[in-house]
Amino acid sequence: MRLILASGSRYRAELLRRLEVTFETVSPEVDESACDLAGDERARHLSLLKAGAVAECHPDAWVIGSDQVAECGGLALHKPGSETRACEQLAAISGQCVEFHTAVALAVPGREVFVESTLTRVWMRTLSTEQIRDYVRRERPLDCAGAFKSEGLGIALIRRVESLDPTALVGLPLTLLTGLLKRAGLEVLAGKTL
Repeated sequence: MRLILASGSRYRAELLRRLEVTFETVSPEVDESACDLAGDERARHLSLLKAGAVAECHPDAWVIGSDQVAECGGLALHKPGSETRACEQLAAISGQCVEFHTAVALAVPGREVFVESTLTRVWMRTLSTEQIRDYVRRERPLDCAGAFKSEGLGIALIRRVESLDPTALVGLPLTLLTGLLKRAGLEVLAGKTL
């Protein structure tokens, strides 16, 4: 059985390795800008699109797609891409609650596509301009929505996290994924290999 992670994200690949399964990665060719949905609906829709796009090219494989949408005060937070934009984003969310909608989809050959999502709320500490600049310089979170990495030094920017899945904030909710695999007939800890 082939397992493919429909993602080019190194963070998602690192998370999936925790399950000790053999998998490949394939970047899905999906135009995310064409999706006009928001929040949870957007995350679910894009995770389904990603899994479906890769499954279409690899019909014999089990394909995992995932997406995350970050919002603060109803406004979407995108990957900053530059230090200046990362500093601006962190200044905007300083002292605020950021919501991360993370979805995972599993396409199984000849079966339905399964999808689940979860919400993670992150309360940020109030940050000074100097703290923000120092953090961005040290960790360079330019490819992370919200401009911080909770799995690294960014944890020091967080006052509180509320989540049912501790891996969701990083971008691939493993608790949900193992549940989807079980629904599809595969127990990760049952000695079966992919």
